[in-house]
Amino acid sequence: MLHPLKKRAAVLLSISTVAAALASPVTAAPAAPADPAAPARAALSWTGCATPRYPTLQCASLKVPLDHGRPGGRQITLALTRVPHTGTTSQGPLLVNPGGPGGSGRSLAGYIASALPKEVAAQYDVIGFDPRGVGKSEPALDCAAGHFKPARPDSVPMDEATEQANLDRVRSFAESCGTKHADVLPYIDTVSAARDIEVLRGALGAERISYFGYSYGTYLGAVYAKLHPGRVHRLVLDSVVDPGGVWYEDNLAQDRAFDARHKAFLAWVARYDATYKLGTDPAAVEERWYAMRDALRESPAGGKVGPAELEDTFMPGGYYNGYWPSLAEAFAAYTVAKDPKPLVAAYERFGAVEPSAGNGYSVYTAVQCRDSAWPKDWNQWRADMWRTHAEAPFMTWNNAWYNAPCAFWPTEPLEAPDVTNADLPPALLLQATEDAATPFAGALSMREKLKGSALLVEEGGGNHGIALSGNKCLDEKVAAYLATGRASDATCPAQAAPKPTTATRAMPASAGGAALHGLLGFRG
Repeated sequence: MLHPLKKRAAVLLSISTVAAALASPVTAAPAAPADPAAPARAALSWTGCATPRYPTLQCASLKVPLDHGRPGGRQITLALTRVPHTGTTSQGPLLVNPGGPGGSGRSLAGYIASALPKEVAAQYDVIGFDPRGVGKSEPALDCAAGHFKPARPDSVPMDEATEQANLDRVRSFAESCGTKHADVLPYIDTVSAARDIEVLRGALGAERISYFGYSYGTYLGAVYAKLHPGRVHRLVLDSVVDPGGVWYEDNLAQDRAFDARHKAFLAWVARYDATYKLGTDPAAVEERWYAMRDALRESPAGGKVGPAELEDTFMPGGYYNGYWPSLAEAFAAYTVAKDPKPLVAAYERFGAVEPSAGNGYSVYTAVQCRDSAWPKDWNQWRADMWRTHAEAPFMTWNNAWYNAPCAFWPTEPLEAPDVTNADLPPALLLQATEDAATPFAGALSMREKLKGSALLVEEGGGNHGIALSGNKCLDEKVAAYLATGRASDATCPAQAAPKPTTATRAMPASAGGAALHGLLGFRG
């Protein structure tokens, strides 16, 4: 849940107090003994799949049980990548996950290996993987082509017809998933994905693995660590999911946090009135943004950018402020210059769903709807959304429809595991205080559950996914932890906010941040 702003100073003071009280840095636990009952797995066959950017990248595939309760039954395939270690000594595999759920991790391996200091990356085999159902793994889910085809009904159901149109869309999506993927849908969930990681560990021949997860990947990592604490060497969790809110409550907390982040963007636009000519008062700029939304309801820009698509376009700005200049230019062009073309271009860049993205959304819904119980009574959704919308109108209803297939999901929900863990080596958690997708309170919750973990706070930061994206203070501490296993609570200042640009496609403030956020498995 999003914590009140008035509590933040006290929370951060508490973190500082804990950090000061640490008498010595924490160190990793000794290796766990091999499990003689673990099934034998053939060694992975790695082949070169180099790219110009990642010339040492290798690829492989791994068979895992569809149902881990029946290990001898049907097998499915996971697609893997690897950047091998180059040092004379190795700390073993470092598995990386970009979040989602539904994000492909194959490209992330190369990025992490190149973003870490050479002397640290040289100690690890950095392993990327597409979780079950995702990307190049087989079978890959794709429930309903064209689900996000523009222009959709207005996300805010101001009348019964609009609400019914949205309900028909999400119910149809859930039914299509149940029809197309009935054989695998009951096995697309976080616990099954975590058990896949254990099979992968065995196939790698590693006593222990290290893990680096962003966003949803923090929850996947925490679940794996709960199931196999003795198999964890290092654990880095960046932009941390609140494990106590999986998933309905976490989405309500997101709505409030994204609204606050959208207001921060509008205040930034007001600060640069000389560039954007939208006014110097953030409240007035906000009124103009909602006036744009109202106008698009009557006449979608380019026939495709209506209110729902407008929200889709500006939502990535809540994940990464490097997108703010381009978004502000589109906003100003539409509102001041009466030119809709930049807004359409911004939608196509930030909000439009590529055909391949149907896979990511299908896995997202399959995992979230299966992981835990969602309300089945639409009256509860309606009441909760209107209550939240009253205080956070930016994306509450948009987010509701994104997740609403779970009200009609064809598989029964599981019970989310308690990730409380006193048997782990120390973990390193990273969190920006103004993160919208995973609000700050979630990191505090996870820190309490993972005994001995350290929390690295980016004070004043609002980006989602902050490690290895250009913040020198954060990046040095992450590298030191991966090298030594030692960490303590600390606070780093946020990177500077971006400056206005004169060209719509100019490079954002942090090239590293832009590259990372292109790989993470978030919405947009």
